Amino acid sequence: MELSTAGRGRDKGTRRGRPGPLARLDRIPVWPYERRLLWIVGAGYFFAFFDIVTISFATPVIATQFHVSKSTVTLSVTSSLIGYIIGAFADSTIADKWGRKLSLAISVATFSIGTILAAVSTNVTELIIFRFVAGLGIGAEIAAVTTYVGEIAPAPLRGRYTSWATTAAYAGFAVVPFIARGLVPTFASGWRILFVIGALGGLTILFLRRELPASPRWLVTQGRSEEAEEIVAEAERKAQAEMDGELPQPEPVPDEAKAERFPIAALLRPPMLGRVGLFVAVWFVYYIGNYGWLTLAPTLFTDKGYSLADSTTYLLVSGVGFLAGAYATTRFSDRLERKYTCAAVSVVWGVSLIVIGYAVSPTIIIVFGFIASTSIGLLVPMLYTYPAEHFATSARATGVAMSDGLGHVGGALAPLIVLGANSAWGFGASFLVMAITGFLAGALILLGIRATGRSLESAAAGSGSAAVDTH
Repeated sequence: MELSTAGRGRDKGTRRGRPGPLARLDRIPVWPYERRLLWIVGAGYFFAFFDIVTISFATPVIATQFHVSKSTVTLSVTSSLIGYIIGAFADSTIADKWGRKLSLAISVATFSIGTILAAVSTNVTELIIFRFVAGLGIGAEIAAVTTYVGEIAPAPLRGRYTSWATTAAYAGFAVVPFIARGLVPTFASGWRILFVIGALGGLTILFLRRELPASPRWLVTQGRSEEAEEIVAEAERKAQAEMDGELPQPEPVPDEAKAERFPIAALLRPPMLGRVGLFVAVWFVYYIGNYGWLTLAPTLFTDKGYSLADSTTYLLVSGVGFLAGAYATTRFSDRLERKYTCAAVSVVWGVSLIVIGYAVSPTIIIVFGFIASTSIGLLVPMLYTYPAEHFATSARATGVAMSDGLGHVGGALAPLIVLGANSAWGFGASFLVMAITGFLAGALILLGIRATGRSLESAAAGSGSAAVDTH
């Protein structure tokens, strides 16, 4: 299937007998922008992901200070994920209609404000409400960064640089246990300070508008091809200054349809509707186990009899795996077909959780916790890249946000499902449930298209699994 070539969304350079800006962008073999662009986007991502897991280490202390059960405090996890769903969809509509940079600024501001307010909560109700606000921004930012980096990166480097951004995010995951270990068990306000640190991501707004170029792909769908030409020409100049020799010859890319008034309309027709459904299912089942591990592990270990300090120490060591895995994807993400790699890593994730659940000991928690965290670090950067390759530019941010956002219903249900299994059948069962979600997600990922190394336009227009591309 080839998307419509009619309308203002066409890559207009092809009409003049020479390659258009998107074909020229995709032939560039090196990163064609200033490195500080990655630092700015990465910093915002770092603090957003830092904030996601702070509640995991704060829950036992908050429960004691607010005189409520741990299960009540975990409602703030659910409210945050509900906010994530709403924020991702609302902000992605802004991204598709008014641009990726505006949506990034709004998302960072929202999660920073919500996190500051959560830090000064005086009761659990306020905490639940303000974590919802923070979730609005975090969900929006994840969709915005995934879309933006994927669109400005040349096709051969798309997985690598999306993975670089996600490496910064997982650095946020990795440092939380270190900081939490020093703050939360030691100081009464330690968990509040932990939240405030997460809110520092708001400082990146000062640099977003000035330093980041617009997405050439988005500009083309808006009929602003001359602006896209200028950005790509500057990228070519930057690339040639770093290379020996000429840039490779561009290869044609399919023309894309013009932007619609309502981006979601493009997703309600085949084959995009099937692709949305596929990735909603992938994220839904995966996030049950993912958020179970990320937000409930300290609670599960303390219920098993380990102290909060010991549990945090074990997870501190194993949490380094997030960063190790995410960094590894920057080396091979564009060398192997992503869907097969994702499926294989999902199996490793599931097996590691089963071992923890049924052979738990301090050594097992550290070793297999490291493997579990590494598998998350490997899988999530590729999963952020892969769904975006299935959607047209005119609705890419909305498609990513809708699938990831609705998939977070699984994350919102994680406390109920995982803690419910723990209460009903014991510690091992809670980890078995998380493992099963990994196996199911891996099987579903195999239904996607082959997209690694292809232009976004070719991948979105190409055929794939019948389950995804039925007409």
